[in-house]
Amino acid sequence: MQTTKRYGKKADLALSTWVKLARASATIGRITGDQIRTFELTSAQFGAIETLGHCGPMLNGELTRKQLVCAGNMTVVIDNLEKEGLVERKTDAADRRAVIVSLTARGKRLFERIFPLHATYVARLFAHLTDAEQEELSRLLKKLGTGAQAPA
Repeated sequence: MQTTKRYGKKADLALSTWVKLARASATIGRITGDQIRTFELTSAQFGAIETLGHCGPMLNGELTRKQLVCAGNMTVVIDNLEKEGLVERKTDAADRRAVIVSLTARGKRLFERIFPLHATYVARLFAHLTDAEQEELSRLLKKLGTGAQAPA
């Protein structure tokens, strides 16, 4: 990133890296979002189906945390998926305050049909990087995300 001001070598490098990360994330997000819409789902709906498809039934709050969205948004997402017959809510027998969300049979069939297509699509997007580069990028992004959460 070329800036008219300089903020010091470390800050300039960090800013340049941040801009590249943000642009790559926005580009990949937009492209995968376009592909997800071909399944007639929003990205949030797809994320909920993907999480339930891979992890199985879970508490509504856990699904919310895994999707990094607010509880109100997840409620709307689950409401809409429930209307489509893709998920169901059940009260936890051990704790009636807790709601467990799971895929219905129809939701499982949808997941099994669309997720392999999505995985192949994402693999094609990442084919610009070698396997070793993808592994290194994954490691570095995890390190960055974990480190950024730690107190300064």
